[in-house]
Amino acid sequence: MQDFLFYLKLGWEHIISLDALDHQLFVLALIAIYTFKEWKKILILVTAFTIGHSVTLALSIIDIVRLPSNWIEFLIPLTIVLTALGNILMKNKKQTQDKTHYYSALFFGLIHGLGFANTARVMIAKSQSIAVPLLGFNIGLELGQIVIVFAILIVLFILLNLFKVNKKDWILFVSSGVFALALKMTLERIPF
Repeated sequence: MQDFLFYLKLGWEHIISLDALDHQLFVLALIAIYTFKEWKKILILVTAFTIGHSVTLALSIIDIVRLPSNWIEFLIPLTIVLTALGNILMKNKKQTQDKTHYYSALFFGLIHGLGFANTARVMIAKSQSIAVPLLGFNIGLELGQIVIVFAILIVLFILLNLFKVNKKDWILFVSSGVFALALKMTLERIPF
C-alpha cells in the first residue's frame, strides 16, 4: 500500500506541480471548447489521455518503446500547439472537433507518456512488478487532471455566466494563448 500511495502522489505531482506546465496547457487546450454541461465528454477526454499516457509509460518501462529524450521534449509541446491550433481552425465545427479531440487525446497521451518514462524506468526496479506503480501513478495523474479540469470549468462558468463572456471569444483567447506558449516551448526544444 505504501508503494501505491508513493506512486499516486507522484502521478498527482506530475500534473499539479508548477513544473507541469506542459501537461496543464495540454489539458487547457483539450477542454477549452467545452462547458460545464459537457463534463462527461471532458472526463472521457482526460481518461483517453491517461490511457495513452499509461500505454507508452508501461511499454517504455518494460523497454519496448524508447525515444531520445530531446525528441520527446520537442514532441510534447508540439502536441499542445496542434491541439490549440485545432481549436482555432475548427471553432465552428463542433462535431468534428469532438471526434478529433478524442483521437488526439489518446494519441497525444502516448507521446506525453514517454516524457515520464525515463524517470519511471529508473524508479521501478527490474524485479518489481510494474502494476502497482503504474496503477498508483495513473490514478494520481487522473485525479490531478480532474482537479485541473474542474478549476478551469469553474473559471469558465464564472466568465460565461457572471461576466457574460462570449464562448467563442473564450475559446479563441485561451487557444491563442496556449498556442503561443506551446509554440515558444516547441521552438526552444527543436532537437536538430
